[in-house]
Amino acid sequence: MDNSLRITEIFYSLQGETRTLGLPTVFVRLTGCPLRCTYCDTAYAFHGGERLELAAILESVASYQPRYVTVTGGEPLAQPGCLALLTSLCDAGYEVSLETSGALSTQGVDPRVVTVLDLKTPASGELHRNDYDNIERLQPHDQVKFVICDRQDYEWARLQVDRFRLTERVADVLYSPSFGQQDATELAEWILRDRLQVRFQLQLHKLLWQDAPGH
Repeated sequence: MDNSLRITEIFYSLQGETRTLGLPTVFVRLTGCPLRCTYCDTAYAFHGGERLELAAILESVASYQPRYVTVTGGEPLAQPGCLALLTSLCDAGYEVSLETSGALSTQGVDPRVVTVLDLKTPASGELHRNDYDNIERLQPHDQVKFVICDRQDYEWARLQVDRFRLTERVADVLYSPSFGQQDATELAEWILRDRLQVRFQLQLHKLLWQDAPGH
């Protein structure tokens, strides 16, 4: 079995989203993604990268002496070796999260990993790619994320939260305004008006470093 993965970058930064927002984290960004979301901010990870052995990836992560490690992409589950990487990071004692589009099966993901499942909204252009079987695999410590581009996305996301009882199923349901597309204050006001039990979030890394790779 190939014990290597194609890596776009490994870097140390503040977590820009999710429940660990603001905490120093090592990010392992895998190369490649089968989706083409309209708001994608990591198109540079679609191609290229460097193939690294699992041991070299773990060595690079360890050099930062982190507590938190996030495996992201692209779409990390597009590479079969991602599952072994996640398990190895857990075995090393890190608190590991996986950022996945939800288009590929999460079956086989180490149960110690916090999965952040990004359900694709209508305006993403990839609504048809959602694998709803992944919802049944969610654990109580996992999180579900919606990137909201407009009012239609907001209403669609509300329906999914109710349909799958997501606020009862996972630790957090995350609503993020699509950067430069959906007004953040407006989204916050919708959430408050409708008394939604979701976590509103802005992308901290964009506020601090815009879209610069490595942050």
